[in-house]
Amino acid sequence: MLEYKITVATGTSEYSGTNNYVYATLIGEKGVSERTLLDKPGLDFCRGAVDDYTVKSSVPLGEVLVVRLEKQRYWVEDNWFCRYVCVRPPGGALLTFPCYRWLVGDISVELREGTAKRHCDDSEPLLLAHRKKELQERQKLYRWQAWESGIPKCIDAKTEKDLPQDVRFDNEKMSDFEGSLHFALLELSLKKLVIHFGKSWCDLDDFKRIFWKLKSPVAEYVMNHWREDWFFGFQFLNGSNPRMIRRCRKIPENFAVSGDMVQGSLGPRTNLSKELKAGNIYLVDYAILEGVPTNVIRNSPQYLCAPLCLLYEHPDQGLIPLAIQLDQTPGLDTPVFLPTDPPLAWLLAKMWVRHSEFQIFQLLSHLLRTHLVVEVICVATLRQLPAVHPIYKLLAPHLRYTLEINCRGRTQLISPEGIFKRVVSTGGKGLLVLSQKEYKVLTYKSLQPDWDFQDRGVTRLRDYFYREDSMMLWDAIYSFVSEMVALYYSGDEEVSQDSELQAWIQDITKEGFHEVSKFGLASELKTRKELITLLAVVLFTCSAQHAATNNGQFDWCAWVPNTPCTMRRPPPTSKDSVTMEMIMDTLPDISQSCVEMAITWHLGRAQPNAIPLGQYTEQHFIEPKALKVIEQFRQELVNIENKIIQRNEGLELKYLYLCPSKIENSITI
Repeated sequence: MLEYKITVATGTSEYSGTNNYVYATLIGEKGVSERTLLDKPGLDFCRGAVDDYTVKSSVPLGEVLVVRLEKQRYWVEDNWFCRYVCVRPPGGALLTFPCYRWLVGDISVELREGTAKRHCDDSEPLLLAHRKKELQERQKLYRWQAWESGIPKCIDAKTEKDLPQDVRFDNEKMSDFEGSLHFALLELSLKKLVIHFGKSWCDLDDFKRIFWKLKSPVAEYVMNHWREDWFFGFQFLNGSNPRMIRRCRKIPENFAVSGDMVQGSLGPRTNLSKELKAGNIYLVDYAILEGVPTNVIRNSPQYLCAPLCLLYEHPDQGLIPLAIQLDQTPGLDTPVFLPTDPPLAWLLAKMWVRHSEFQIFQLLSHLLRTHLVVEVICVATLRQLPAVHPIYKLLAPHLRYTLEINCRGRTQLISPEGIFKRVVSTGGKGLLVLSQKEYKVLTYKSLQPDWDFQDRGVTRLRDYFYREDSMMLWDAIYSFVSEMVALYYSGDEEVSQDSELQAWIQDITKEGFHEVSKFGLASELKTRKELITLLAVVLFTCSAQHAATNNGQFDWCAWVPNTPCTMRRPPPTSKDSVTMEMIMDTLPDISQSCVEMAITWHLGRAQPNAIPLGQYTEQHFIEPKALKVIEQFRQELVNIENKIIQRNEGLELKYLYLCPSKIENSITI
């Protein structure tokens, strides 16, 4: 009898171990080993355990191609998470068979040796059959669904409980996720504030009553500086929605602002025409909000507007607002608000812009352009790429938990009974209409930061830290992906002839991104550059871009007047009619403010079990060349982190959202 030494590693998260029976069989090119019960004195397969066993065979197996693991119930069902299996043949080199899967119920799984291989790299019929069977099984588990028309397709699951265990939160993540929101709301309940449905605050200082334990340095800075014009402008560059501002070459015809109106903000030696030509005038246009249905909360209508905001890059004061128009159609009831107007009128106009920001960053910049875009990639990857494929191995760590967090978002946040319906002006039908409007004009190019910054004309804007950090990360990610792709594809022809890769891109474009004629992503990958760009977009979107729009939610929204989730009175039609009472009746009520603060803390806080960008706890790649490229990527991220930290030294208001150590590998929240 020949003896094969095997090592089996159990997962490290809570409840990963099992007391069920586990069997192993080795399948080689020349034969099959005995089916062996993996059992030794003491406990087997405990959480975090790495257990050694012996599997015998009456015949030489030749090259070991597949490890078959079987789990069978012992008294009660006990799921098991297997990390990997290592096999050392008699006199041979150690082989690693990655698993990183849950074995649920009485089940048999077959694991391939970990060297990344494309379809054309396999000639052994057994291995080709293994690829085909794996994808057939996955396509039964992971199915497309149109949650609503006019937005990207998603996973076919009514709730997160319908998802396969392999894409579910682990127990620690689930407990933390479900406990954190309850903690925040409980703290507010103890202050007896959540129960004040419909009751307005008395004055702006009253918002301090909910500004307690869940503070952050940035949130406190916001509370102290939110009225200041330079700070209002700064948030377009480095706040939670830094992708809206664009250079203004000509004042839009529907924006009733003139040079005389803004001359006082420009200075004596220049004028609006000169500054437009010099490229120092910028515009933020919320036209997409026009016509979006508004929410009704406890029988009270909520309100939206579609502002235009003109800004000037002042040589001394930074980016400052020049004029605000709260409707797309100018008229007698649509005044142009200016910094020289009565202070309360100007303040309320800025609040309306910030309220529009809340809708755009939550539903479009954050939900649609990161969560839903990446979900398409996730579903297509699970359906079309086997675990041995190099592109699957590259993407898998960056798609972790995305399906569950999106399912929870659909059921708990944006559903007809969700949190948005309770406290957000676009809750209910409005959020879907707004998402559908954005999806119609969404382009693949706009997801590429280098192209996006050029298209918006913002490459020269000073103190645009989001742009600076994004470009460093984009370049690092693009270089990393390029080197990884080069290891497995020597030329364009190998990309175009990879049948699994072509099935993947077709699933993405024809199924996931359906009904979006302007998206601009071809349904065929013809070159390495096309593949590299797409992979870089995916990695950047699910890591850096998500961090830029998600991680600052609490910082910018905790002081509710700075970024209100809803408005309870319509926009002012006269500058002289604005009073503090009107402002307080317009801003979110006490209960709505509490929920806004709690939910933005819950979603924006640092996750306890986060895996930072470039850190891979599951080793899908085993080849030394691939591991070397990964290590080079990690070192480049360290260099970027050091540059960001150095730039922030001495800054009163720091921008740290894109420090690689603060960016998660995947969308998990």
